[in-house]
Amino acid sequence: MFDSRHIKTFHEVVRAGSYSAAARALGYTQPAITQQMKALERDVGTPLFIRVGRGMRLTEAGEALSRHATVILDSMSAAQQQMSALTRLRAGRVRVCAFPSANATLIPEAMARLAAAHPGVRVDLLESEPPASLQRLVRGECDITLAFTYPGLHEEVPDELVEIPLLEDQLTVLLPTGHPLARRRAVQLADLADERWIAGCLRCRANLLHECAEQGFAPDIAFTTDDNLVVQSLVAEGLGVAMIPALVLNFLCHRKVTGRPLQPASRRQISAYVLREHLRIPATARVLDELKTVAANKVGC
Repeated sequence: MFDSRHIKTFHEVVRAGSYSAAARALGYTQPAITQQMKALERDVGTPLFIRVGRGMRLTEAGEALSRHATVILDSMSAAQQQMSALTRLRAGRVRVCAFPSANATLIPEAMARLAAAHPGVRVDLLESEPPASLQRLVRGECDITLAFTYPGLHEEVPDELVEIPLLEDQLTVLLPTGHPLARRRAVQLADLADERWIAGCLRCRANLLHECAEQGFAPDIAFTTDDNLVVQSLVAEGLGVAMIPALVLNFLCHRKVTGRPLQPASRRQISAYVLREHLRIPATARVLDELKTVAANKVGC
């Protein structure tokens, strides 16, 4: 392996035509230049220069290395510029995987803030529900995952992931407009024991079953879908009631449905997850900062 400093010095000796001229250009002493060239020749295994009178010329090996030196130094310069752009957030790419309601609420605001401050950083958006989204992070398919958990469910998080809590999202009962319970300010889950239900994704369905069991009944689940628009449309047509996060109602609220908070309050925890070593990557760290800022200012959750 060649020492990059020796390649740079060699390139300057060739350009300047002598050790002494290269020493002046680089701010070294002539003996230091001589020592570097001897070390480079040891690495190469053959002389690079031969004396011709008071001057010097390149050997065949020196000619070959001179041609490569320009390419090597240009590549090093390009690499240094790219590394500088990444560390100073003039460039970068971050892959974010989130569940639908986060992609519709938290992500757009955070990305708008990021674009205003660091337009060179690019974000790829992916969509998956947990726990599949966490597995995508472990497999290296994304750099940040947004996922949610419910306090009553024992859900394992892979040990290699770091959790950054963002916000608690209150659960809301979604009722058809005109439903007798819609007149209340809050709804007891036990009062909905005889209703038909529309369930959401697997994790949300598991939480619905758990919370209803805590109240002493098993919900009659008529439909299951992870599409929030479909859930609200089914409720609007009187086909059932649903338990839906307040975050969804920040961007989607059917005119024929009414949302009421559960009493006692029920919430899900929304967090960002990242591999520990990725916390040191400037672009990833900045995306996390923007997500934390947006989540802290989120109203109505």
